[in-house]
Amino acid sequence: MPELPEVETVRRGLAPVMEGHIIAQAEVNRPDLRWPFPENMAARLTGARVLALRRRSKYILADLSTGETLLVHLGMSGRMLISGAPVGTFVHEHPAAQKHDHVVFHMDSGARVTFNDPRRFGAMDLMTTAKADEHPLLSAIGPEPLGNSFSETYLVERLKGRSTPVKSALLDQKIVAGLGNIYVCETLYRAGLHPARKVATIPAAQVAGLVAIIRQVLTEAIEAGGSSLRDFRQADGELGYFQHSFDVYGREGQPCRTPGCTDIVQRIVQSGRSSFYCATCQR
Repeated sequence: MPELPEVETVRRGLAPVMEGHIIAQAEVNRPDLRWPFPENMAARLTGARVLALRRRSKYILADLSTGETLLVHLGMSGRMLISGAPVGTFVHEHPAAQKHDHVVFHMDSGARVTFNDPRRFGAMDLMTTAKADEHPLLSAIGPEPLGNSFSETYLVERLKGRSTPVKSALLDQKIVAGLGNIYVCETLYRAGLHPARKVATIPAAQVAGLVAIIRQVLTEAIEAGGSSLRDFRQADGELGYFQHSFDVYGREGQPCRTPGCTDIVQRIVQSGRSSFYCATCQR
């Protein structure tokens, strides 16, 4: 499932093509994805100008001139691909329609943005912009890890006395938005914390230090275009490259990258998810 860096990478790729532009025609080719599309979605989108394209956690939000906001979730295999407009140094011509091109935005500039999702675990919804924060998918989400609200003081207070494993706490979207399995594993390696360690046993200063490490990991991942594991593609169709920088994720049995450490990366399963760590460096 795409995490914050992947979704932010897609948002940044879409912004030059969508922000300030009108959706000349919205084409909806099926009644649903993970859930049914909102009623008359194509008609409600057609003719609307995209005022702003933003991200909340793992969701892309397009604020429209109609007073509504389009919510997009990529799901497991969803891709938003641009054609007919310059993307970087290339112009991607419009490809032939594909079987899983479920929603297509024909922009007034001649660009086309296609939502392709073979597994159909993605989702789209429309909501009143003024009440977007009240949407069921957004209302309980914690602060953005790259925003000012996510501070050392905040995290220490939210995690104080918790008996849950530190990895589970950081994956809790009510505590911090957008973090997923990959980037929490990488964060805990850099912090020297075992993923199964109980939060209550971690000194407050070390909990506070997680804020800077989380931001560093996410920033590096965004700069690398995210991580491509199976299905993720950037808006120009290219792969992300942060997976080549993983210190522990997916490296079970390989040498720890900490200078002087002779241990290997190990894997355990927590709540059905793989956790990768070095038992020597992470306590």
